[in-house]
Amino acid sequence: MHLFLPALLATLSALLVATGTLVRQRSSTASGGITKRWWLGVLIAAAGFALQAVALGLGSLLLVQPLIVLSVLFALPMEAYLDHRRLNFHEWKWGIILTVCIAAFVVIARPEAGGHNVSAGTLAGTIVVVVAVLIGLVVAARLVSPHHRALLFGSASGLLTGVQAFLLKAVVTQLGESVVEVLTHPEIYLILLVATASVITQQLAFAAHDLQTSFPAMTVMEPAVAMALGVVLLGESVDVNIVDGIIAGLSLVIMLRAVFVLARHAAERETEFEVAFPKAPAPAPGGSAMGPTDH
Repeated sequence: MHLFLPALLATLSALLVATGTLVRQRSSTASGGITKRWWLGVLIAAAGFALQAVALGLGSLLLVQPLIVLSVLFALPMEAYLDHRRLNFHEWKWGIILTVCIAAFVVIARPEAGGHNVSAGTLAGTIVVVVAVLIGLVVAARLVSPHHRALLFGSASGLLTGVQAFLLKAVVTQLGESVVEVLTHPEIYLILLVATASVITQQLAFAAHDLQTSFPAMTVMEPAVAMALGVVLLGESVDVNIVDGIIAGLSLVIMLRAVFVLARHAAERETEFEVAFPKAPAPAPGGSAMGPTDH
């Protein structure tokens, strides 16, 4: 039960996040405006985020974050339905691979929550590494071609989102004690800072180049960073022998590869959708614009 409930909540969270994202994507107006259905997508995604928070409160980052990436898988049939098409062999193949790898990792590894005490040296060293990598990605992004700039900014956004997931777990743990406990610790305020930075780097990635360049990097970096922080700072672990550990590790690597492939295809389809439904230019001063209508 200590694995089943957080796993169930994380899976439901992934489903809601995928649904909310698609609703927002398909509910913008031709002029780029926001519709009532777009706000519905925001509410659905927010519900998914709330379920993720509860799942993190009950389970480990090593358990929850791999299941959250199922949102990429859940988006496949929903996108196909909205586009009036069938999933192709490539999508089915990588979707099945992703599902099998996540299931194999969870069943074999049996992730366990660790203690919440970490030495000051380990914490300081981790912060230095994360900040150094982030600065390196942002600085390097300014020195390379638009294609690689989008990739680096996307990686920076994914890194920040992974840190955000780690901070969210800390906040939920503190919330179990009292609201005052949350307000007296820095994590709740750091989440706001990290989330803002994540959005900014994401927009810089989108502005630098096409979506299929940056989106896969964001999607892969988030669980990788969150799980690494769970191991290093929270002492989370897996209950495996050498053979099981090798199988679980390979499952994790292939899972990240499947996420990358599916995210790239999702980005390519979204680009095709934007080409098919281009946003109208803003009306000239004094001109008139048609009222917003949903697609």
